[in-house]
Amino acid sequence: MRYTGARGKKARRLGQAFTNKEGKVLRRRSGFPGQHPDTRSRLSEFGLQLKEKQKAKFAYGVLEKQFYNYFLKAQAQPGVTGNNLLMLLEQRLDNVVYRLGYGETRSQARQLVSHGFFRVNGKKLTVPSAAVRVGDVITVGETKAKTKFMQTVKDKLKAVTPPDWLDLDAAHLKAKVLSQPTYEDMDKAINTQLIVEHYSRI
Repeated sequence: MRYTGARGKKARRLGQAFTNKEGKVLRRRSGFPGQHPDTRSRLSEFGLQLKEKQKAKFAYGVLEKQFYNYFLKAQAQPGVTGNNLLMLLEQRLDNVVYRLGYGETRSQARQLVSHGFFRVNGKKLTVPSAAVRVGDVITVGETKAKTKFMQTVKDKLKAVTPPDWLDLDAAHLKAKVLSQPTYEDMDKAINTQLIVEHYSRI
């Protein structure tokens, strides 16, 4: 089941923030959540690996079975499995919408996709996990573009600088996938080697 609780509390437990709001919570209360926030046992090697997997799942909003399927796909591809894993996660439509600045968080971006705000190559797509490909053009539906919410977002997009593998035309609410994300575009806060080691044990 997808986590729907307090994200700040979850961020404290994992010791990692992935949004500005979570960052504020960590700066204010960096200790482990609970009655004795500064009392925590030292994690075993397995515990560290498990925690890193939980961080990645939390960051991208992916369930366990889905995450494991991404890992298997990454493992089957040539190259470094950990890098492949993050690349697959980065290419999810909800993450791309987040990277383009339409959503302040991946959760919000996921909702926008689910509610039919976006079209990929002219076709409405409501599946957040759909993978984008090089050359795909992502636009906001004509009706959705006229909503008060999207007009507000449009103004904010002027200040957004997306990663190099994405091109954003804020004035026309249009974007294009220029290339696959590279290692430099990926979230360095996630140690994918620990995730690979975790799955190698099971």
